[in-house]
Amino acid sequence: MCNRARFKGEPETLFGSVAELFRERPRDNHFDPQELRPKGRAYVVREQDGIRGWDVMSWDVLGGKGAWPLTNVRNLGAPQWQRLAEDPKNRCIVPLTEFCEFTPDKHDLGDGKPPLKGEVWFSVTDQPVFAVAGFWQHTEIGDAFAMVTCDANALVQPVHPKAMVTILGPSDIDTWLGGSYAEIAALQRPFDETRMRVRGPVFPTRRDER
Repeated sequence: MCNRARFKGEPETLFGSVAELFRERPRDNHFDPQELRPKGRAYVVREQDGIRGWDVMSWDVLGGKGAWPLTNVRNLGAPQWQRLAEDPKNRCIVPLTEFCEFTPDKHDLGDGKPPLKGEVWFSVTDQPVFAVAGFWQHTEIGDAFAMVTCDANALVQPVHPKAMVTILGPSDIDTWLGGSYAEIAALQRPFDETRMRVRGPVFPTRRDER
């Protein structure tokens, strides 16, 4: 679930952050923060030495140690995740403009090729860039993060019944980055579906759609 997302922008003063990167922006051609995929590098916002700024991390909080990339975490009470979530310095927020879930069923596009699942994209109507709760840790391959998930709301549920990313409202961001464990656990809840829009399904591998 939610292994595709997008951030159409570059670091600026969002979510109370300064327009500052804690480390230099990667210059290689493989760094594409506009298309977030497992193991890919993406922007996150975190706090360090009293400054809220931007960083670049890999989207696999296990740093390649798992059988597959661990991009999303639901159970913050599990010992290994609670250890990270309890400490504000390990929390971050992930700026997104939209996230994707794949349709549960395959679609026949009538082009003579096998049916395939479509991409359904979700965004927040009053926040062109919205914040998703996350946490990070040091790994052998560098710093890496995961997004925190919660129950699906009524908009996401028909496409992905099990979960959705935990979207934070503007008033929740300070709490997520600096609050107690109990306070951040209370933020792990579905976002208001009336403040979201859905687009799709689209089939970019078969049609000129994104």
